[in-house]
Amino acid sequence: MRAIVVSKPGGPEALDYTEFDDPVPGPGEIVIDIAAAGVNYLDVYFRTGRYPKPTPFVIGTEGAGTVTAVGPDVTGVNVGDVVASSDVNGSYAAKAIVRADRAVHVPDGVSAEDAAAAMLQGMTAHYLTSSVYAVQPGDTVVVHAAAGGMGLLLTQVVKLLGGRVIGTVSTAEKERLARDAGADEVIRYTETEFAPEVRRLTDGEGAAAVYDGVGAATFDGSLESLRWRGTLALYGAASGPVPPFDPMRLNTGGSLFLARPTLAHFVATREELLARSGDVLGWVKSGTLRLHIGRRYDLADARTAHEDLQGRRTTGKLLLLP
Repeated sequence: MRAIVVSKPGGPEALDYTEFDDPVPGPGEIVIDIAAAGVNYLDVYFRTGRYPKPTPFVIGTEGAGTVTAVGPDVTGVNVGDVVASSDVNGSYAAKAIVRADRAVHVPDGVSAEDAAAAMLQGMTAHYLTSSVYAVQPGDTVVVHAAAGGMGLLLTQVVKLLGGRVIGTVSTAEKERLARDAGADEVIRYTETEFAPEVRRLTDGEGAAAVYDGVGAATFDGSLESLRWRGTLALYGAASGPVPPFDPMRLNTGGSLFLARPTLAHFVATREELLARSGDVLGWVKSGTLRLHIGRRYDLADARTAHEDLQGRRTTGKLLLLP
């Protein structure tokens, strides 16, 4: 089969479009024909070696498609089912292995493309707003990169929960997308320092939470944007990792909370996976959660997708189509 293989960590040039062995399911595993694979910053971390993995490997963790084979000891999943997962073993490929207990059935009325676009980022938005900082009606929160795939979903979920969103973006076009997703206020950080503006927009109080997937470039301002006992949910590091800092800053900022969460810890059990994915895919099916697929790429163009993602030339979700 054709796949995107990383033989040595590095830049986008490390993504090699080549032939790879067809997957064979082991006990508890299934094989799916990938209809669409999600492109995420998590993939960049694996590609660059920030998250080490034995090489060579097929990159990609998110995808959806049709089950073509099941291994021993698999129950509840059959050949022909359409499933999705954020825990695929190499989704940048024509076929991929998934543990059966990490796959969920895609409901009727939801396309495989939409399921692939919603799983990782949708469940991340779910746990951030319900478990890391549970948004309450009337809360003001900051969503960084509000026109990206994560930002657009986060904004919608916060609004669904009754919160007020201050989004940060870099361009007028991205501001339009953020406002269309429901952002109440939008700050163009290329023109205005966002922390003082958050203070102004909250009458000096600060935000209840900041959802920050940017990392080093926004960390200081994110802390400065919080109200007393506010929460900084640092769920990613698109601009690089945050350097070491003195925890006393959390005290002087007003007894702040800092979390560095990851999705795996919030879908650790089958029950929690089904609950979160069920909510997200249910919202997609009902139209409550609108997906913005910014661009679809042929599998062979994975390098371009990564270049666009890291170059901040994208909005919404990026998909690879084998």
